[in-house]
Amino acid sequence: MTDLLHFSPGPQRIVCLTEETTEWLYLLGQEHRIVGISGYTVRPKRARDEKPRVSAFLSAKIEKIMELQPDCVLGFSDLQADIAAELVKRGVQVTIFNQRSVAEIFSMLFQLAAMVGEAEQGAQRITQMQADLRTMQAAVAAKVTAGARRPKVFFEEWDTPHISAIRWVSELVGIAGGDDCFPELATQSLGKNRIIADGAEIVLRNPDIILGSWCGKKFRPENVAAREGWGVVNAVRHKQLFEIKSPDILQPGPAALTDGVQKMHQIILQWMDADQSGAFQP
Repeated sequence: MTDLLHFSPGPQRIVCLTEETTEWLYLLGQEHRIVGISGYTVRPKRARDEKPRVSAFLSAKIEKIMELQPDCVLGFSDLQADIAAELVKRGVQVTIFNQRSVAEIFSMLFQLAAMVGEAEQGAQRITQMQADLRTMQAAVAAKVTAGARRPKVFFEEWDTPHISAIRWVSELVGIAGGDDCFPELATQSLGKNRIIADGAEIVLRNPDIILGSWCGKKFRPENVAAREGWGVVNAVRHKQLFEIKSPDILQPGPAALTDGVQKMHQIILQWMDADQSGAFQP
């Protein structure tokens, strides 16, 4: 006789429509629960070899997902609402996270860890990430106390048109030691609302560092430097143009809170040291 009171502790067959949930489940040692992933997944690298790819970002292979018999599908943001709606109509449990800030990313990570029975491990990992970020902030504060200044940073999420940093990236720029040139746009969740129509406004704000992460397209510093009128920008004059690869910073999950912010931190610390030494003359 079937035990009507038996239930599985958390979802056992998960489809991840974006990379950050896949990466987190692997870090938690729960990759055996994953039965399908996004085609854009590169972290961890082995996931691409181990799991079938069933979605892009704005589209998904609904029939293939159904064949995998998931008991939970994880997605991100209103941009995946149509995918979620179709799966819900077919009776699939769907959880859509919508984390846009550093605090919301931590909240998402804890919620997912709890869903798969790893709340304690998740909390420990989150605590360590938070400690690392505080260490980063302390290092910046020490340099500022010693006379260094914080650089103005323009983070370009797309080149044509210019799109500035989303909220969690802007916050991580601040933690890494820089000041976002367009903080007023960071609160806008949609890229179309972070468009800077006139590149002259970027020139006017004169960033000391330009970080590019063109959402899957290779960042070309030489193209940025060659933009009309940009030769006067401090970042261009002093060759402070760097790529932060999009999987490391534009996925609102573990990568941004570790590798992505660390890369920005290293760039900013090097800039602070050079600036203090007088290498960047007006």
